[in-house]
Parts: sequence; structure tokens; C-alpha cells
Amino acid sequence: MTMAALIIFYLLFPALVLYLCYRFPAVNTIGAVILCYLAGMLAGNFFTFPEAVAGLQDLLSSGSVALALPLLLFSMDVKAWSRLAGKATLSMLLATIAIVTVAFAGYMIIREQSPHAWQLGGMAVGLYTGGTPNLAAIKTALHVDSQVYITMHTYDTVISLLYILFFCSVAQRLFNYFLPKFESKLDPSSTDGGAETEAIDSYEGIFSRKNFLPLLGALGIAVAVLGASLGLAELFPKEHGDAITILAITTLGIACSFIPAVRRIPKTFQAGMYLIYVFCLVVGSMANLKELFTHVNWPILGFVTFCIFGSLLLHALLCRIFNIDTDTMIITSTSAICSPPFVPVVANALKNREIILSGLYTGIIGYAIGNYLGISISYALKAFF
Repeated sequence: MTMAALIIFYLLFPALVLYLCYRFPAVNTIGAVILCYLAGMLAGNFFTFPEAVAGLQDLLSSGSVALALPLLLFSMDVKAWSRLAGKATLSMLLATIAIVTVAFAGYMIIREQSPHAWQLGGMAVGLYTGGTPNLAAIKTALHVDSQVYITMHTYDTVISLLYILFFCSVAQRLFNYFLPKFESKLDPSSTDGGAETEAIDSYEGIFSRKNFLPLLGALGIAVAVLGASLGLAELFPKEHGDAITILAITTLGIACSFIPAVRRIPKTFQAGMYLIYVFCLVVGSMANLKELFTHVNWPILGFVTFCIFGSLLLHALLCRIFNIDTDTMIITSTSAICSPPFVPVVANALKNREIILSGLYTGIIGYAIGNYLGISISYALKAFF
């Protein structure tokens, strides 16, 4: 597959997926997110990509999310979200307690099989409260062997995709059996307009003149938000660049939502979601299934799987005790395990845009605390066990 063909595939295949979802109810049941992930994984593992594909994948995955976030936030009802913030913060605290507990248990299980168990424990805590930037930072701080880091990162990529697919398919229905259902905080009598009044997955009329021209303006604002955020990140140490950029994009995107003329631009949420579908397609194509199954490091694979799904189950049990609803639990678990860029993916699958800000907000908290927790846990495991 040539580079030009690959670019066309990444940018236009989500449009085909959306058409199929619109045209065939059975396909729509699966969902655009899952289809983009699966198509990406199939393409990445069964087609030969150009040697320079890594740079393109990094550019598209980071760029699509960076532009999508402000577009998704322009139409948000911040007043409604503020009534959810308390439960979201509590749920993030419970998610943190869950991963620390499960990572310790996982360390105890594999410490005889792997001399790197104490490092894996700390990297898991940092990774599953913040994200990949935390994992990379902790790797450097603890002088983790590069092969161990690459192996853990590879397994995390694949297992996390399975985790996302679970959240985007049956998780909400399952957890609704023993957690409270989400109660909307939106005012149904509101006539303020904007994307809050649109169907979350409706692309009808997006190319009409009354929608498309304002949408181009919204894209221009999103580019300005991204540029300002990248400029601000340059003022801070490089290791904090990703966290600062996402924090700035979120803050400026929310600020724009207070401008009525911006908030009322139709289809900004849908445009942002299209970029998220591109992100899903690219990330799916980066999963190396051949590497996963050819040279299996069973202690690390078992440890990663145990941390992801073990912490999810413990988090759900704690949310049951503290009466936290299903959607809030799922979105904060997503922001902790997979980091903020995956929040819109899951929120869209849940048909609930109200929880996006909660996921981004708690994900930024995770970025902030992940390094401190991860490094501290590693040294505690090494010193006491």
C-alpha cells in the first residue's frame, strides 16, 4: 500500500463506515468506533505499509485528536457538567485506588517470574491513571530496559483496544444491572440551540451551505485553539508537553463554548467525532498482532491483562458502594486506563455527550498524578517486598 493510498484510506474510510451504519441497521448495531478499530487492525496486520508509516501514523493520531477536542467541546453545556463534577472526581479517586491495589496484587503474582516486576508495578500505576506520556516518563526515571518497555507498551495497546471495544459494545448494558443509570442534567426546555439539541450521530445536512460554511469557521477556531495550546506548551518542560497541550485545548475549547455564536454552530460535535473515527482507524492499524502472538512474554502479558480488567472490576465494585452511575464509572475508567483522547470515543458509543467534560477533566488529573504515584509505588515495592 503506497503512502498516498494509506492517507486516502485513513481520511475517507470513516465516511464509508458512517454510510454503512446509516444504510444498514445491523451494521449500526456494531457501531462506527468498533468498525474503524477492527478495519485498522486488519489493515495494519494484513497489508504491507511503507517504511515511513510510523511518522504518518503519529501525525494523524495526534493531530486528529488535537483538532477533534475543541470541536467536541464547542457545543458543551458546562453548567450541566458542573453538576456531575463531584461524582466524576470521586469515581477517578476510586479508579486510582483500584489500579494501585491491583498493580500490587499483580506484582505479588509475577515477582518470582520477572526481575522487572517492581518496575512493571510502577509503570502500570502511572499508565493506568494517566497514559502513555506517564509510562514513558516513568521508564526514563526508573531506567527500565527498553525491551521490557516496548513489550509492555505493545501488550497494553492490544489489550486496551479489547477494553475499548468492550466499553463501546455491551459494557453499559452489563453494568446497568448493578450500578445506577445515568441521569441527564440537561434542561429539556432549553432553546439555546447548538449541538446539544442534535442527535449525537446525525450527519444529515452537514454539507449544506447553512451548515458547511459555519463549520469551516469552527474548524478555523479549532486550529487557532491548537496553535495557542502548542505555543503555551513550549513554555514548560518537554516531559509535561502533552499534558499541558491537552489541558490548554480543553480550557480554550470550554471557553469558546461560552460564546453563543460558537456554541450554536451546527454539526461541530459530529465533525469532531469524524476526526475521532480517523484516530480509531489509525490507532487500530498500529496494533502489532504478529508481535503479540509470535514472541509471547507471558508474565508481562498476564500482568497487563490483569491490571486492566482487574482494576475495572474493582473500580465497578467501589462505584457500587458509593452509588456512582454506570456512565460516570465507564468514562472515568476510560480516562484512567486509556487517557483523555479515548473519552469522546466511548462517550459517543454510550450516546452521552454530557460525560465528555468529566472524562477529560479526570484524565488531566491522571496526567498530573500518574508520574508521582508510579515512581513512588515502584520504589516502595523494591524497598519493602
